[in-house]
Amino acid sequence: MEIGPRLKAERQRQGISLRKLAEQVGVTAGLISHIENGRSQPSVSTLYALANHLGLSLDEVLGLNPQAPPRRSAERRQVVQRAAKHPTLHIASGVTWDLVVASIAGTVDAVRVTYEPGASSSPDGSPMRHDGQENAYLVSGSLVLMLDGRRHVVRAGDSLSFDSMRPHRYVNETDEPAWGLWLNVDRGREPTISG
Repeated sequence: MEIGPRLKAERQRQGISLRKLAEQVGVTAGLISHIENGRSQPSVSTLYALANHLGLSLDEVLGLNPQAPPRRSAERRQVVQRAAKHPTLHIASGVTWDLVVASIAGTVDAVRVTYEPGASSSPDGSPMRHDGQENAYLVSGSLVLMLDGRRHVVRAGDSLSFDSMRPHRYVNETDEPAWGLWLNVDRGREPTISG
């Protein structure tokens, strides 16, 4: 998915300069420019920081329209979303997000998250914090969750839940991909998701 142009359009719509946004998010203006122009993919932590600072939901970052009124008619509502139609976001450092169900009742997005071997939510090792409640079920593989400086090994079949404002980071230290289903509820806006 081309997230850069969406981030750029929202930054410009809000009248925020590259330098100001970079300063507020804690990255370089050059990195934001590269992301906005599609020359670089952000890490999970940088994407969260940019989206949260700009007030964007995951739907908006992926180019979906969360502002559209919910469809009431069962005939007009899409019941099955085919696998090939799931919006996919490839993030720097070997992390992939597949939006498998968008805006459940306007409060939650279900995201299949895959961490390739060696992948990390933050390549530089810094923890991330963002609005919402982090909820996940790991289907396959193993991940290390660093939460508040404590190390937790999460294995297939394990689940987790915590306030996303707590400093956290995910790392796949194994030779096998790890993937699971993330259901993140965003408390920062009228309930939308930031997954």
